[in-house]
Order: sequence, then C-alpha cells, then structure tokens
Amino acid sequence: MRTSGLLRALDQLPGERIAVGTIVAALQDRAYALLVVLLGLPNCLPMPPPIPLVCGLVLAFVGLQMLFGRGLPWLPQALLSRSIAKPDLTRAIGRALPPLVWLERFSKPRLTVLGGRHAMPVLGLLILVLALGLIVAAPFIGQIPLGVAVCLVGLGLVERDGVLIIAGAGVGAIGLALSAGFAYAIFSGIHELLF
Repeated sequence: MRTSGLLRALDQLPGERIAVGTIVAALQDRAYALLVVLLGLPNCLPMPPPIPLVCGLVLAFVGLQMLFGRGLPWLPQALLSRSIAKPDLTRAIGRALPPLVWLERFSKPRLTVLGGRHAMPVLGLLILVLALGLIVAAPFIGQIPLGVAVCLVGLGLVERDGVLIIAGAGVGAIGLALSAGFAYAIFSGIHELLF
C-alpha cells in the first residue's frame, strides 16, 4: 500500500477519538516510515517554536530506536494512550494527501537496498541528525528544509524508493548547513556584544 493509502486507512479507523497506540498498531511494519513522515509534515510550513522542538525530540527518539535495530517503534504508554479527535485527524490527513499524492507520481521502488532492513541503522542515524537539526532550527522558517528532508526520507521508506531517501539526505544537508549558519551568526553576535 502506498503512503496515501496508509493515511486513508488511518482515516477509516472507527471511533470519535483515535488513540496513538491504535494508529501505531494499524501501521504495522510501516510504523517507522509513516511516523517519520507524520513528524516531518508539520515542519514543512512555518510553525511557532514549540512544534519543531516537540517533533524533533520525538523524531530523535524514533531515530535512536532505528539506529539500535528495534523492529517496531516503542513509545511510552503515556503517549500511546493519548488520543486524537477524529475530525483533527481527518483534517491533518486531508492537508497531507495532496502533496503526498503528487510525490507518489514520481516515486517507485528503486535502490530498494537503501530502505531495507540492513540499512535501518544508517537511516536511524540520518533521522537522528535531522531531528537534532530540527531542535535547534531557526524559529518559524528554519525548520522547513529539515521538515521536507524528513518527509522525503520517510516517504522513501514507505515507497521503497532509495532515490527519495537520497534526495531527503541532500535536502537535509542543506537544512543543516542553514541551521549551522544561523547558530554561528547568533553566537558571533553574542560574542561581539560581550567582548
């Protein structure tokens, strides 16, 4: 099933509120990949400061588990028992579907070794680095390249498309360079003021 199909399947889950644990269970073997996409999506648009930080922290947690070869993502029970209102889930999926459907026109299984089981630790390290970049990204717009990179890597995992994973790594390198430049400018400014 393609990424858009997985999201549509989530939208069909019964109930007025959907527990995070139910969503993770429904994703089964694609749980890591779609979690990465879902955590990257909010950062593809200008967002107020807490959102990139929270997404970055959860993404780092997911990346560490991939790095250490855990088969399925483990999330704390407190998070798994949290629920999302069905209208909010439907709205988020509705916003995510058009760009994902557009990207799916260009994606297909290629360089599948990059999305295979043996590549998971390397991809976990990549996700971890991108997540740390999100945590320290410039407010409002600094997280956009990193959010796009995370989404491309996640989409590449779902679609078994190594080219998308490579594209995500490239966009991520640009985003990390921009974040590093922003951090350098801030520290240089503080240094100039104090010394």
